[in-house]
Amino acid sequence: MRIALFTNNYLPFRGGVATSVETLREGLEVLGHRTWVFAPAPLARVEDPPRVFRYRSIPAPTYPGFALPLPFSPRLARTARGLDIEVIHAQHPFLLGVTARRLARRHGIPLVFTYHTRYEKYAHYVPLPQRLVAALAVRLSCRFANAADLVVAPSVGIAEMLRARGVGAPVAVVPTGVPVDRFAPGDRVAARRRLGLPADGPLCLYVGRLDREKNVDRVIAAFGSIAGAVSAVRLSLVGQGSHAQALRRIAEASPAREQIHFHGGVARDDLPPYYQAADLFLFASETETQGLVLAEAHACGLAAVAVRASGVDEVVVDGETGVLTKPDAGELADAAIALLLEPERRRAMGQAARLVAERSFSASVQVAAMAGEYRRLLARRTGTRAPR
Repeated sequence: MRIALFTNNYLPFRGGVATSVETLREGLEVLGHRTWVFAPAPLARVEDPPRVFRYRSIPAPTYPGFALPLPFSPRLARTARGLDIEVIHAQHPFLLGVTARRLARRHGIPLVFTYHTRYEKYAHYVPLPQRLVAALAVRLSCRFANAADLVVAPSVGIAEMLRARGVGAPVAVVPTGVPVDRFAPGDRVAARRRLGLPADGPLCLYVGRLDREKNVDRVIAAFGSIAGAVSAVRLSLVGQGSHAQALRRIAEASPAREQIHFHGGVARDDLPPYYQAADLFLFASETETQGLVLAEAHACGLAAVAVRASGVDEVVVDGETGVLTKPDAGELADAAIALLLEPERRRAMGQAARLVAERSFSASVQVAAMAGEYRRLLARRTGTRAPR
C-alpha cells in the first residue's frame, strides 16, 4: 500500500504524536508498504528519513521550540498528487489535517484520522478565553472525525468518548505500539553506570513533557513525602517543555530538593536505560489518550504508580502491573512508598508489566493492526474482500 501521513508534530520534536508517527512509518516500511510523511519544517536543521516532505513553518508563540506549519504549498500539493497515494492518514484535525482532508476529497482518496489528543485539555495554549477554546476544540475535532472514512482511537476510553460526542464515522481502537525489542528489561546496575547514577538506593522515574497538563508538580509534591519515608530514594525527571523552569522552582522549594534531578530532553532511542535503571515509574497526568510512556515503562519491566485516568487505566492494571490512585499527591506518595518498601511485590508487578506490554503494546502487532484497517478500508471502497 501507499500511505501518506500528515502531522503537525514530527521529529526532532519529542512528544507522543511525533513518536506515534515515526513508529507507524518505520513499521509500515518494515511490512513492505511505501509511506510518505508531510510535516512542518523544524526550527533547526535535521537529517530526515526517506520520503519526508516539510511545509514551511513558524515558531509557535505560546510553546517554545514548537514549529507551526503553514498549511498551504502548491509545490507539495503537486508532489502529493504525483505519488499515487492510496490512503491519507491525518494525525490532527487542524493545520495539516485540513490540508490532508482537502487532498483526500479532491482526489477521492480515503481519509483516516487518529484522535491523538484531548484538545480541550490544551486550551491554555491559546490566548483566548479557555472555556470558549475548549468548546470550539471539541466541536471542530469531532466534525473533522465525522468527515473521515475511519477514525483511529488510541484507547477504548477515547473511542467511547468520541461516540458519546456524536462521532458516527467508523472507529477502530489501535494503540501506538512500543518496540519491545528495544524497550526491554535490562541490567539495573549497568544502566545506572551508563547514566552516571549512583548504584545504590531506590530510584523513582518520570518520563514525558514538562508541561502544565502533565501535572509533574504533583509528582514532585508526592516525592517530598516519599523521600521522608524511604531512605536514599531519588527522583529522575526526563523530558523538556514549557513548564520546565516552573517545575525546577517547585523542586528547589521541596524538602527533598537534593534528591530530585532533571535530565532534560532525551531522544527516544536513548530512553531504555533510564527505565532499566529505575525501580518505580510515577505518572500524574489526567489528559492522556493512551499513556505511551507507561507502555514503555512496562515494556522495560517497570511497575508504575499513576493517577487513574482515561488511557492510563488501559495500560496500568491496578494491583497487577502497578497502582492507580486518585489525583492527589498524598495518595500517589502512599502507593509509591508501599511499593518501594515491598521489593518482591514490586518486582512481580514489573514482570507482569512486561507481559502486558508484549501482549497488548508491541509495535509490530499494532502496526500490523493499522495496516489491516487500511486494507479493510480500501476493500470497502472497491467492494472487494480485504486480504488477511
